Amino acid sequence: MRRTLPLVALLASLVASSAAIARDDRLMLPLDEALNTPAAKEKLDPSIRLYFGEQKHPKVGKDFGEWKTNKKTNAFNKSDKEACEWVFLSAVLELQERAQAEGGNAVIDIKSNYKSAERSSETEYMCGAGALMAGVALKGKVVRLGN
Repeated sequence: MRRTLPLVALLASLVASSAAIARDDRLMLPLDEALNTPAAKEKLDPSIRLYFGEQKHPKVGKDFGEWKTNKKTNAFNKSDKEACEWVFLSAVLELQERAQAEGGNAVIDIKSNYKSAERSSETEYMCGAGALMAGVALKGKVVRLGN
């Protein structure tokens, strides 16, 4: 009996800690805050416009197709918000890089697509936040706006 009790306590603590590590909360966070961080202001290309959800945009001159991103970052010792904003920036930068490579000047209809759960919003993005990792998946249409 004396040996069983410590073993049961050890197993219970392992199960509890693995549940905490396996956390995968789906958070909806504000786009404007993520797009206005100092890192975003420094790294985003203002010549490649971003339109989220059903935001109005100028007429599409050429459509280069829909593109997807799926980014992860280390969330250890970071707040969920901090990790999510960082990985969101990485996902948006990938969309901008794709637009530039394809000859586009905008990405429109950008939606969250975390674990294939699509969410369209003009004001928020979805982030999967865990104890060790955070992830953002986006998809959007690369286009050339104008004539």
